[in-house]
Amino acid sequence: MILSRSIPRPVRVVALAALFSTLVASCAPRDLVLPEERSYLSNLRQLTFGGENAEGYFGSNEQRFVYQRTHAGKEGCDQIYMYDLATGAEKRISTGYGRTTCSYFLPGDSLVLFASTHLADSTCPPPPDFSQGYTWALYPGYDIFVADTNGNLRGRLTNSPGYDAEATVSPVGDRIVFTSTRTGDIELFSMKIDGSDLRQLTNIPGYDGGAFYSWEGRKLIFRASRPEGEELKRYRSLLAQNLVRPSRMELYVMNADGSGMRQVTNNGAANFGPFWHPDNQHIIFASNVADPQGRNFDLYMIREDGTDMRRITFNDTFDGFPMFTRDGRHLIFASNRHSAKPGETNLFICDFHYPAAGGDY
Repeated sequence: MILSRSIPRPVRVVALAALFSTLVASCAPRDLVLPEERSYLSNLRQLTFGGENAEGYFGSNEQRFVYQRTHAGKEGCDQIYMYDLATGAEKRISTGYGRTTCSYFLPGDSLVLFASTHLADSTCPPPPDFSQGYTWALYPGYDIFVADTNGNLRGRLTNSPGYDAEATVSPVGDRIVFTSTRTGDIELFSMKIDGSDLRQLTNIPGYDGGAFYSWEGRKLIFRASRPEGEELKRYRSLLAQNLVRPSRMELYVMNADGSGMRQVTNNGAANFGPFWHPDNQHIIFASNVADPQGRNFDLYMIREDGTDMRRITFNDTFDGFPMFTRDGRHLIFASNRHSAKPGETNLFICDFHYPAAGGDY
């Protein structure tokens, strides 16, 4: 997602198109696109097999991506890996200790940032207690680190009590946005690439997180909760236990400096993992809005102003964490579809059709 300064754009586009053609040709011939998805998707191919694999995010040349993975049949927590599209080679980038999440390439693709608990505890932290319902754990040992593509740690960008994670990088290459509990609430902050010039972007009771910059770096899309009354009391009670309940998250847009916040979705569902289409006007995201049980997530697209929401995937389990290539022609996302065992999550890549038949996108 970082704008490359070293590869001329025409050369990069030709090389990328050739790479994807090779990838499609080398994969099994079966197209995993469901009939209802064919207006938007084609040539869907599975990249990982087994375990839990999610949050695959491209580097600037889009020939590699980083992601988090828990190996099938092995003990331990998510660790950060890098995947080479040309060869299918996978390499661990994180330390192998603690739990990690939310990796992203820094400008130039030679460094990767991610959140890790390895300094707080080298062992895998316990999962959240579901006796209070389905919750996410906000492990206070998370801080944001930088490693090179050989897995050597090169720096630590945050060093404060509480949860620091969910970091992504502006395509312009100047700033990082991340989620933190350092104020006692769950807020968005930004900082320069080296960790300096820390700025708080949100200051409203409730969860603000999972932010991504638009392609020109001027706007942010993120998920947020806005609890009130008794719901706010329950939110704060869970937060005191380093927990958050993600059952209702709406999408919001704001300027990169935190100004001009406005709501995008208003469906009462759990909406998350938003990412900008390269036109900087449409947003793809995951939501359980179509499932009365709230268990199944699919991908949707919506305009920045909250209009014209369309369903993109129709899988009966889970689809989430989408990311477009910079030309908008390809999409990578995580899914439970075509899994060898129930609950496995793998990464998939496909062609994305824009505009789709019967509409302007």
